[in-house]
Amino acid sequence: VQLQASGGGLVQAGGYLRLSCAASGLTFSRFGMGWFRRGPGKEREFVAAISWNVGTTAYVDSVKGQFIISRDNAKNTVYLQMNSLKPEDTAVYYCAAALFGTNQARESLYQYWGQGTLVTVSS
Repeated sequence: VQLQASGGGLVQAGGYLRLSCAASGLTFSRFGMGWFRRGPGKEREFVAAISWNVGTTAYVDSVKGQFIISRDNAKNTVYLQMNSLKPEDTAVYYCAAALFGTNQARESLYQYWGQGTLVTVSS
């Protein structure tokens, strides 16, 4: 199983980025997908998740209305659209996969993890 995250980079505050996570080696449609992040000097935290079946979503309060998670099962890819970025959104962003997952925020419920992609938001 491989989860390949991409799309990170340097952006000014107020800008936007779209992260992608391409999955291989698993039956993607059976997996709930999540995005987590670890900011400088911080613990890794849950950001957003999308369920495996009906595509319901969940977000940490700090990104509600700002980030949008979506998935394309035909492309085995999950996305994180990040708008109105703030310096505090600076982090390494990780995607993760949970078999039959339904919007889990707990890291321990995810079986597979990607390598992370760095997002830097300048002020």
